[in-house]
Amino acid sequence: MSLRQDLRLWWSPARIADEGDTPDYRFSLANERTFLAWLRTALALIAGGFAVDQFLPGLPDGWRIALALGLLASGVLCALRAVHHWVRCERAMRRGEDLPVSRFPAVLSLLVAVVALTMVVVVVFGWAG
Repeated sequence: MSLRQDLRLWWSPARIADEGDTPDYRFSLANERTFLAWLRTALALIAGGFAVDQFLPGLPDGWRIALALGLLASGVLCALRAVHHWVRCERAMRRGEDLPVSRFPAVLSLLVAVVALTMVVVVVFGWAG
């Protein structure tokens, strides 16, 4: 299925029921818990972005804005990826297929690690004021 069709399922998840067989409800609920965990992660990243922007006024503007935007963008991507992954997994379970794999967790981890390492450098060298 194309990305365009996947995006339609975001807004009408009942259409997923047209595909395959209903999976064991425990698996659907586990998929939903995973979705909610991704949303919590997205909210934490967004909160971190706002925290960097609001609570590090002594940090040079370029650094502060770059770090804040990196965290905010990660949060947005994480939230969007959560719903996309939920739809793909639900469809795969209904079809009896293997669950989809994703590189997104690795990409997100690397991005957060880069932001964290940058923050360590800022703290160690006292660039925050």
